[in-house]
Amino acid sequence: MRDQHDRDTDLDHGVVTETEKKLKKPPLYKVLLHNDDYTTMEFVVYILQSVFRHDATKATQIMLHVHRQGTGVAGVYTYEVAEAKVSRVESLAKKHEFPLKCSMEEA
Repeated sequence: MRDQHDRDTDLDHGVVTETEKKLKKPPLYKVLLHNDDYTTMEFVVYILQSVFRHDATKATQIMLHVHRQGTGVAGVYTYEVAEAKVSRVESLAKKHEFPLKCSMEEA
C-alpha cells in the first residue's frame, strides 16, 4: 500500500509551465475645464484647489490657461476617479449657479 508521500512524489514528475501574466495599467483620463463667459476666475481657482487639490499658484496657472486657451487639464486620473471629479465639479458649479463645464477624455 502506498502512503501519501509516494503519491505526492508521483505528481512531481509532470512538466511545470509558468505563465507570465502582465498586468496592464488602467488607462488614464484627463479631466478638462472649459472656459465660459460667466464663471468667475475666483470660482475656477476654488474648484482647482478644493476638488483637484492644487495649491493657489498652480490653480491660478491652470485657471489662466483655461481662460486663454478655452480648455485646460485640471488633473489626470483613473476612469472612476476622473468621473467622480467631473461629477463633483458639475455639482459645485450648479450649487453656485455657474455654467462651468467639466469633461473627461482618455489621456
